[in-house]
Amino acid sequence: MKRLFVAATLLIAVIALASSCTTVNGNYKSSSNDYSNDLTVGKVQKEIRKGMSGSEVIESLGSPQIITADEQGLETWVYDKIATEVSYSKSNDVLFLFVYAKSNTEASYSQTQRTLTVIVKLRDSKVESFSYHASKF
Repeated sequence: MKRLFVAATLLIAVIALASSCTTVNGNYKSSSNDYSNDLTVGKVQKEIRKGMSGSEVIESLGSPQIITADEQGLETWVYDKIATEVSYSKSNDVLFLFVYAKSNTEASYSQTQRTLTVIVKLRDSKVESFSYHASKF
């Protein structure tokens, strides 16, 4: 009888040990301007060229968020993208040895923000110059 009790207790401990380890991972990505999800530094470098038309710029990057013009006829288009990435992970390890129990919980959280600002200057509906600034923090 004593042998059966010890064997049953060991079996329960092994099952509890094997089934009690859990890990939860989650990622969340959010962007404040969904229309510009394709706006990247690489896309700007690859597709925007001096002398291209304003309609070609709109085809590549979409509509600008801000448009201004000065007295000399220079038009400035501003594209601004802000993205936030959040990662969360949690793991629980529980160890059962007969009657003794120990629990270990670890969690980590990280948040990253990225910005991309593109400025396109046009004269007579043609790109005269463009610049961009990207940051990550």
